[in-house]
Amino acid sequence: MLGFKVEAIPAFTDNYIWLIRADGNHCAVVDPGDAEPVIERLDAEGLSLDYVLITHHHPDHIGGLLALVERHQPEVFGPADPRISGIDHVMREGGRARLTKLGLDFQVIEVPGHTSSHIAYFGGGALFCGDTLFSVGCGRLFEGTPEQMQSSLDKLAQLPTSTRVFCAHEYTLGNCRFALEVEPGNEALQRRARAVKTARERGERTVPSLLGDELEVNPFLRSRAAGVVAAARKRIPGAEPGSDTLAAIRAWKDAW
Repeated sequence: MLGFKVEAIPAFTDNYIWLIRADGNHCAVVDPGDAEPVIERLDAEGLSLDYVLITHHHPDHIGGLLALVERHQPEVFGPADPRISGIDHVMREGGRARLTKLGLDFQVIEVPGHTSSHIAYFGGGALFCGDTLFSVGCGRLFEGTPEQMQSSLDKLAQLPTSTRVFCAHEYTLGNCRFALEVEPGNEALQRRARAVKTARERGERTVPSLLGDELEVNPFLRSRAAGVVAAARKRIPGAEPGSDTLAAIRAWKDAW
């Protein structure tokens, strides 16, 4: 159970900008790729935007940042990356993003792979992981290596299984279809896929998910599981458990 509220602000076709609220009208947002829907929510509910958390530099995660800074003057936390303008607090591994007006404190975890400087924020039972970990998936390796992504996912896998995973995209339905190609006999995955299909037919979000569930169904968190390794070896004979397997199934997913 979270000690604060997290609400989704949909953006573009499948992005979620996460709105973090505590008592009162103070709030924070995570990865505001578009300022307009954020401003609409703030104005409609009389909220004060005090903080922004940035995970990585891609435009659909920072595109609205400067407009929000100009309008609301929030404190901005983000990775050490010259491609991001407007950062007040440069965050590195083990740092803390202290949102004092909300009474919240997030641990910073460096998770390179999708990008070279990607970070995640963990605290209060929630993980804001940008595009590193998706529900039943992970991000493309645009700038990092399979070894980096494996290390990053291993870090996240060590968090409490009760952690709610707030990823940045509604990709779960497609991710389930792919994961069933990798592990067709995974009964937990079969159940998850059915639940996701029903939720999407109802127009419901499929995230956040629980980390404990992800460990049972997400092939990219299961790169050492026998069934996932066997599937990888059909693509790359001799693929070893871990980063070899992750590389094989990530390349498969990229072309799928």
